[in-house]
Amino acid sequence: MASLDIDSRYPLAGDVVEYFRANGFVHLKNALSPEALAHYGDEITRQVIDLNTLHIPMSERTTYQKAFLQIMNLWRHSDLAREFVFGKRLARIAAELMGVKGVRLYHDQALYKEAGGGFTPWHADQYYWPVSSPNICTAWIPLQETPGNMGPLSYAAGSHRFPYGRDKAISDESEAVIQQALESRHFPYIDDPFDLGDVSFHYGWTFHRADGNVTDRPRRVMTIIYMDAEMRLQAPVNQNQQNDWDTWCPGVSIGEAIDSPLNPVLYSAPA
Repeated sequence: MASLDIDSRYPLAGDVVEYFRANGFVHLKNALSPEALAHYGDEITRQVIDLNTLHIPMSERTTYQKAFLQIMNLWRHSDLAREFVFGKRLARIAAELMGVKGVRLYHDQALYKEAGGGFTPWHADQYYWPVSSPNICTAWIPLQETPGNMGPLSYAAGSHRFPYGRDKAISDESEAVIQQALESRHFPYIDDPFDLGDVSFHYGWTFHRADGNVTDRPRRVMTIIYMDAEMRLQAPVNQNQQNDWDTWCPGVSIGEAIDSPLNPVLYSAPA
């Protein structure tokens, strides 16, 4: 069915690619159809419910735990989730935005901000990733319309070139000190709502955050992390990167291409 299409090309204008590389993110309209999001989103939600292990009351959670339920590599638990993660439409967008010939999967993750869930502190994802280049990005895919009071993702435009704060894990500290540093450098703060079908992409070093979800509904988001198909493993510089090496890049040695069974190529440009 055309309405469930997740493989055809999404045409990117030249100024969209230029915007992404200059600002470290881009927010695309109508990247996926409402029908496709409903079809795959129902299965993603089922998997989140089945695989979630965080059941303590919100009042007893850490800042990180309040921010979202985080379930990774759903593609390994569900054929339908696998079909979605392996879709070529978003993978091709990622490759074209980054200017690479192809992209591999780093991993996927569902990020469900529960009703009443807390804010997501400022951070850059690549703090967690033992990868050798900046050619890695995340597709942030809301499974429902996401207005401001539900906690859509917000970006500091151009911050992917700002080295300060790259040693900070997601925490109350990262929220405070990165906020101050970004404000001192006058990075524009982009805090737009997402319509159903919108998808954003951001580099691994782009600083981003999200407000809390003050609605009575969960903010359901699926993410897919795409890396250059030629990406190599870098020696970890913190324990989080060591954990990621062990978990998401099994059997890969430092300096080798990240070509494990968990990191399949999702898109390659025609020869």
